Amino acid sequence: MAATIEETFQRPVGELLRGWRERRRLSQLELANQVEVSTRHVSFVETGRSKPSREMVLRLAEHLDVPLRDRNQLLLAGGYAPIYSEASLHSPSMLAIRTTLRRLLKAHEPYPALVVDRWWNIVEANAGIQIFTADVDEQLLKAPINALRLTLHPDGLARRLGNLAEVRAAALAGLQRQVASTADPELEDLYDELREYAAGDKPVHPGPTEVVVPMNLRHEGHDLSLLTTIATFGTPLDVTVSELMIESFYPADEPTAEFLRGLS
Repeated sequence: MAATIEETFQRPVGELLRGWRERRRLSQLELANQVEVSTRHVSFVETGRSKPSREMVLRLAEHLDVPLRDRNQLLLAGGYAPIYSEASLHSPSMLAIRTTLRRLLKAHEPYPALVVDRWWNIVEANAGIQIFTADVDEQLLKAPINALRLTLHPDGLARRLGNLAEVRAAALAGLQRQVASTADPELEDLYDELREYAAGDKPVHPGPTEVVVPMNLRHEGHDLSLLTTIATFGTPLDVTVSELMIESFYPADEPTAEFLRGLS
């Protein structure tokens, strides 16, 4: 069972850092060379024989590509105050971020676009998302709406997907990488839930000529084909901002583009 946040705080900072190093598949020597310290020092930090300074915790976290949320946890475990804020997206300090997101989403219409948090809960969306929310179980539309659950649940978008197996395989592979990268127990639980939806399915592998997995969606008697991209904010200093992902959908063919333009 994955450790809770409270249990994580109780673990020594050296043990947490060793966990992140092993997750990134780096040896002590490789990490030491990147941070420009001795392998002996990295070893002493990990075993608790040496207490790392605040600056050393942050340097190690930077080279280990530790998410901002978890950098705060490392600082707390080392006896230091967190340095990264975690403001609500609806707080006054986030007005500029909210305005930027809404402009991006509006500019992308009539094509669908949405903003999700670290756990794939939808926090903002444009009018184009209606093609995804039509004819799904009302329980899946209760806040917070989880984008992956909405897509893969048997009572959600899944029943209108012409290539469900391929979409599900791609989504699970991406989520599995995210779980491995963050060690987030909530994401791990989400992955286990979504994988249960596919119980009994045969593994799906991409064909030799495929370069990307489209979403083939049946909507109002039309067969739509969509491609998706994910964008994030560069150089964030707030936990909430660092975890936001903007998912934008584009028509993969002209009939889909024409249909979506007609919706506007």
